[in-house]
Amino acid sequence: MYTQSFLTLALTALAAATPMEKRATGSTSNEFTQGGCRDVMFAFARGSTEIGNMGTICGPQTSDGIKAAFGDANVATEGIEYAAALAPNAMPGGTDAKSKQAMADILNQMAAQCPDSVILAGGYSQGAAVSHRAIESLDPAVQSQIAGVILYGDTQNTQDNGQIPNFDPAKTKIICANGDQVCDGTLTILPPHLSYGRNAADGADFLVQKAQTAMAAKKAKRAEMEAKREVDDLAKKMAKVAVNMVA
Repeated sequence: MYTQSFLTLALTALAAATPMEKRATGSTSNEFTQGGCRDVMFAFARGSTEIGNMGTICGPQTSDGIKAAFGDANVATEGIEYAAALAPNAMPGGTDAKSKQAMADILNQMAAQCPDSVILAGGYSQGAAVSHRAIESLDPAVQSQIAGVILYGDTQNTQDNGQIPNFDPAKTKIICANGDQVCDGTLTILPPHLSYGRNAADGADFLVQKAQTAMAAKKAKRAEMEAKREVDDLAKKMAKVAVNMVA
C-alpha cells in the first residue's frame, strides 16, 4: 500500500508537470557546485521519486520566486544529490544518514566557501525530513548563516513539533496543505500532498523576506565595522599629531 501510494505520487507528479511553463530553474540545478558563490545560495531537497535533484512539484518554482526577487545572476540554486528512495521515509527521522549528510555537506560548503552570501534552504516531502536532519546537525556557526528554511508537505512536522530541532523556529516556515495526512505524521499519500506547486510563491516570499533581512543586517554590520576603522584611524592620526607637537 505504501509503495503503491508513492508510485501513484510519482505518476501524478509527472502528469502535473506536463506541459510545464518556461522556468529559470529546471528539475536539476547545480549552480553552486558548478558556478561558485553568489549573493544568495539556495539548497533544496526534492521529494521521493522526483526527477533530477530539484524535482518538479515545488522546488523549481520556489527557486524561480527567489530569482525573480534578486535576479538570476545573483542566486545559486543547488539541488541536493540524494537517492530520494521510498524506503527511508519509514526510518526514524524520515530519511537515512547518507541522505542527511548529502544536504549537510552542501550547507557546510556554502557556509565555508561563501561567508558573505545569504544561505536559504528548503525541502519537500522526504526532502523536508532531509532538511530537518541535516540542519539540526550543523554547527551553530553554520546555522547562523542560514537565513530561512521552507518546508512543504513535511513528513516530520508532527514528529518534530512543527520545527527543526536545535534551529531558530523564526527562520522556518512549514507549509501543509489542507488534507495532507503526511503533515499529520502518516505516510498516506493523498492528492493534497501533490499540490504544493500552488504554495511555491508563498514559500519563496518567506525566503526572500528572510534573505532581505539578513542582507540588511550584514550591510549594517559592515557599515559599523567601517565606521570603527575610521574612528581608529582618526585616533591614531591624532595621537601621532600630539606626539609631534610635544616633540
